[in-house]
Amino acid sequence: MASITTTSPASAEKTSRGGLIAGLAAYALWGFLPILFKLLDGVPSATIVADRTIWSLILVGAMLLVTSRTAEVRAALADRATLRSMLISSLLLAVNWLIYVWAVESGQVLEASFGYFVNPLVNVAIGMAFLGERQNRWQAVSIAIAVVAIAIQAIGIGGVPYIALTLALTFASYGYFRKTARVSSTTGLFVETLLLLPLAVGYLGFTFVRDGGLGPHADPYFMSLLLLTGPATALPLLLFAFAVRRLRLTTIGMLQYLAPSVAFLLAIMLFGEELNATRLISFGLIWLSLIVYTADSYLRRRSRPAA
Repeated sequence: MASITTTSPASAEKTSRGGLIAGLAAYALWGFLPILFKLLDGVPSATIVADRTIWSLILVGAMLLVTSRTAEVRAALADRATLRSMLISSLLLAVNWLIYVWAVESGQVLEASFGYFVNPLVNVAIGMAFLGERQNRWQAVSIAIAVVAIAIQAIGIGGVPYIALTLALTFASYGYFRKTARVSSTTGLFVETLLLLPLAVGYLGFTFVRDGGLGPHADPYFMSLLLLTGPATALPLLLFAFAVRRLRLTTIGMLQYLAPSVAFLLAIMLFGEELNATRLISFGLIWLSLIVYTADSYLRRRSRPAA
């Protein structure tokens, strides 16, 4: 008779605690990423994204090779539907990276962080528009509050918050297409950077010829920072993949606000960006919107009968 293996409460608690630590580390690293881009001030945003693509590809590729997971890559590249979704997601990721790096370098981290606060609610809108998902009354209230917050943010910056909206839309759309591609996070990042590799190498080659030299790559300081963009991209992703297998989605949903919160604090306390009263009100409303939506989701999940 086969023995039945059970998980003890102590073991389950240890697993959950390990997942929480990994999740906190992942989102904290994403939140502190603007510091790296600030240190690269003077290096063109497109160059940073090109290097980030190349070094991420090399690092993640090495990880897949060491863990004998190259078959996943071959399977993804052989499936036309998956490859099509990955091609779209890679382009969306490149645009998102480019705008985010440019926003940091141009001193607009506050607006960038606002975009990632809005992002979960854009995910909801995409679910309603393309997946036929319906929202209850409290969820609709949270979305309405977010719309007001965006309008107030526009008043605070004296125009449409293009950076925030573009970051939110590109990342939410990226999530939608990644959802349709049945590949793991690590394999997905490898395929995405592999698809972007010709653009990255082509752009860097063009700048080398145009400038008659290696540009920032010839400077040991900048070169070392550009090399860091690889692990700065891959490490949070691996920590997130570890966490998401060990935590409830509700917990992951609450953790995702850590990264833009860290960026928000960096913008004010380290980068010296101005937070006027109007923008503070808009951030307050978006936080209220997220609290309403998250609380409603949590209460509804708790009220479901156990399977």
